[in-house]
Amino acid sequence: QVSPALRTPRLPVWLCSVSGRHSVLFGTDSRLLSDWKSERIFHLYFYSGQQKQTQTAHLTIDTHSHLWEEAQREDPCSPGKRRPALEMAIRTKWAGATVSWNGTDPFF
Repeated sequence: QVSPALRTPRLPVWLCSVSGRHSVLFGTDSRLLSDWKSERIFHLYFYSGQQKQTQTAHLTIDTHSHLWEEAQREDPCSPGKRRPALEMAIRTKWAGATVSWNGTDPFF
């Protein structure tokens, strides 16, 4: 029998398959599960289990920033237009969100 805590998580957790590798994206704020207003600026943590990842990446997600609109004016072939696959996966839930890696070099 599955524990009720496993069926209804107390904290937001997403199991991801990014670029063919399994990883975990999670938050420590339970309000993300029930209060859409808390989805303005929030923190997520990412762990991939790769050898080169020595610590969990701390990401700040801003769903109301409009910096991405300026980037859309760039030439689609420019190197500045490309984003890490993890950021694109996050944008499947929060379209147009900006992702700050907080000093960590983006990977994936």
